[in-house]
Amino acid sequence: MTVRTAAGTPDLSSQDPDWWRQAVIYQVYPRSFADADGDGLGDLKGITQRLAHLAGLGVDALWLSPFYPSELADGGYDVDDYRDVDPRLGTLDDFDAMAAEAHRLGLKVIVDLVPNHTSHRHVWFREALAAGPGSAARDRYVFRDGRGPRGELPPTDWQSVFGGSAWRRVPDGQWYLHLFTPEQPDLNWENEEVRADFRGTLKFWSDRGVDGFRVDVAHALAKDLGEPLRDLGAPELSSEAALARFEPGTHPFYDRDEVHEIYRDWRKILDAYTPPRMAVAEAWVPGARRALYARPDELGQAFNFEYLQARWDAGELREVIAGSLADAAAAGASATWVLSNHDVVRHASRLVLPPDTDTDAWLLSGGAAPAVDEAAGLRRARAATLLMLALPGSAYIYQGEELGLPEVADLPTEVLQDPIWEQTGHVRKGRDGCRVPLPWTVDGPSYGFGPGGSWLPQPPSFAAYSVEAQDGVAGSTLELYRTALKLRRELLDGETLTWAEDAPPGVLRFDRSATWRCVTNLSETAVDLPAGEVLLTSAPLEDGRLGPDTTAWLAP
Repeated sequence: MTVRTAAGTPDLSSQDPDWWRQAVIYQVYPRSFADADGDGLGDLKGITQRLAHLAGLGVDALWLSPFYPSELADGGYDVDDYRDVDPRLGTLDDFDAMAAEAHRLGLKVIVDLVPNHTSHRHVWFREALAAGPGSAARDRYVFRDGRGPRGELPPTDWQSVFGGSAWRRVPDGQWYLHLFTPEQPDLNWENEEVRADFRGTLKFWSDRGVDGFRVDVAHALAKDLGEPLRDLGAPELSSEAALARFEPGTHPFYDRDEVHEIYRDWRKILDAYTPPRMAVAEAWVPGARRALYARPDELGQAFNFEYLQARWDAGELREVIAGSLADAAAAGASATWVLSNHDVVRHASRLVLPPDTDTDAWLLSGGAAPAVDEAAGLRRARAATLLMLALPGSAYIYQGEELGLPEVADLPTEVLQDPIWEQTGHVRKGRDGCRVPLPWTVDGPSYGFGPGGSWLPQPPSFAAYSVEAQDGVAGSTLELYRTALKLRRELLDGETLTWAEDAPPGVLRFDRSATWRCVTNLSETAVDLPAGEVLLTSAPLEDGRLGPDTTAWLAP
C-alpha cells in the first residue's frame, strides 16, 4: 500500500516500488481535457491548470494519452516524434511544468507509448520512402513486394483494425504494412535499430521524472515475417477476437510468443530507476495469455478488458472477476479494472444497452435505436463504479466518468474525426462520442473547456454534468467519486477478496478485509443488506434495503 502523508496525499519520497498495485489512475485524453490557449484543442497548460481537480478527486496518478507531434490521423496515436510535444499542445518545458505540478500535488505521471507503428510523417518513414526497396531504412518497417503479375495485389490478405487491407502501395511498387490507418506504418521489431531507439525513448521520459508507461497495442509488436508471409484465409481472422482459432502464440501478428523478449528487455531499463518505472500493457488477448505481459520481469500490469466487456449480470461478473484475480495472481501481478476509456462507448450508456446491441449500429442511429434511459444508465454506472473500486488491484478511470458523462452518440457525421468513419466507408461511426471535451462550468464558451470553442461539439446537456454543477452537491456523481476514493484509501488492507456464498440471486457480495464489505444488487428487486454499518451507497437505500442497480460498502 502506498505510504501517505498526514495530508492524505502519496508520499513520493517513500519511493515505494509497489505504489501502482492498488492505485487509482485517471486517464487524461489531452485534446479533450482542458484548453488554455483557446484554440479549441486541449493542451498541457490546460491540464496543469486543472490538476487540482484530480488531486481533489483523490486519484493516485494520471495517465496521458499521446501528446506527441502528430497530424491526428488517429487521435494522436500516429506519432511523428516520440521525444517531443505537439506544438498545438505545448512544449517540453510545458510538460516538465505539468509533471512538476502533478508531483507537487502527490500525483504520479504515466505517459502513453506507441511502439507498434509510427506516423507516416516520422523521419524514419520519410527516409524509407526515399531510400527504396531493400534499403536499411525500409527494414525498420514492414515493406514487401506485392502479388500478381505486376505486384499489384497486397502481399497478404491481412486486414486493418479500422477496415480494409492492412497494406498500402507506394509509388515504386512495394507495399507497407499498417495494422491501423495508412498513416500509421508498422515498425519491424526484428530490427535492432528499432529496439534501440525505443530503449532510448523509455530512458528519455524516465529521466524527465515520468513514473510509468501505458503500452499501446502491446500484443502486436512481434510478427511472423518469414517468407512467404502467411495468408489468414479469412478477413475476420485479422481481429483479436479470432485469436482463439490459433494455437497460442502462433497468430501471424498478434500475441506472438516472441513479443515477451521485448518486454523483458524493457523491464531491465525500467528497474534501473528508483523507484522502478511501472508499465501496463494494452493487450486485447484472452486472460491467461494477457497475464504473461504482466509478469514481474515484463510490464507488471495488463488491462483487463474482459471486465469492461462483461454484461451487467451477477454470474458473469463474478466469473470474470474471479478469473481475472486468478490470472493476475498466477503472473505475480495485481489485477486491473476499467469501465471506460477513449476507445469504447462510455459505460453510463453502454451498461443499459441490451446485451446483444451492436454498438456500431447504435451509434449510427445517433443513440436512438435503442434509446438510452440516461437516469437508469447513470444509476447503473454509479453502482458499477463502487463495485470496481472495491476490487483488489488498480482501477483506471476515464476522464469525465466522475461526472457521469454519457456517450455523445448523436454527433453529426460532418464533425467526426475518428478515421474509422472514412476507413469503413461510413459503416462505423467510430470513437468520437467518448472523446467530446469535458464540461467544467454550467455556461460560457465550451462549458469551461477553454476560452474558445471545442474541437468536437458538446451537447447542451453537458451543463448539468459539469464540475461546477456538481461540486459540493450532496449525492452528485462527482461527490460520490470523491467520497469513494477517500474511503477506499482508508479501507485498503491487502489484495485479497472473499466471496459470500449465501448472497441472494443476482447479488454480488464479498469482503475485502475485516473492515470492508461490498454488496452489489444486479437484480430487479430490493434486497436486505447483511449486518454492518453502511459506509457508502451508490444510490439511496429503499426503506433500509439495497435497491436494484445499487452498490453498498459496509463495515461488517
